[in-house]
Amino acid sequence: MYELKPFDSLHLGQTVSVRKTITEADGALYIAATGDFGPVHVDDSYAQTTRFGQRLAPGILVAGICTSVLTAELAGTLGISIEDRFWFTGPVFYGDTIEFKVWIAQMDADTRSVIWQASATNEEGKEVLKAEATLKFPRVNPKVAA
Repeated sequence: MYELKPFDSLHLGQTVSVRKTITEADGALYIAATGDFGPVHVDDSYAQTTRFGQRLAPGILVAGICTSVLTAELAGTLGISIEDRFWFTGPVFYGDTIEFKVWIAQMDADTRSVIWQASATNEEGKEVLKAEATLKFPRVNPKVAA
């Protein structure tokens, strides 16, 4: 289920942290949905010839999980994303457990916008993703049918 959180319920510095193990099933569902059959994601033989030595989970899959932490845990679903930026700072392999930390870095009451930032690290504490994005919130909170 989703939560509708109005702009006024959020505060600067608000932070959440979530851990998720990136599974083969996560990758397969993402790849099937998007058609992203890059060989580094699906071909063991090819991936072994890369500098990573094994298959990588798709970076945008990891970024998508990061944004879901924002909506599911921190800011709710009322805000509309108008800009997203991701920096893929390290590899994510299937089976890695990633800790996503997401926080509200800036708020502007006049434009009802929130800039959130995030960092994701693997179980060794190495950063694998940085993110920054802007959400805009409606002036009037919509009514949702029960």
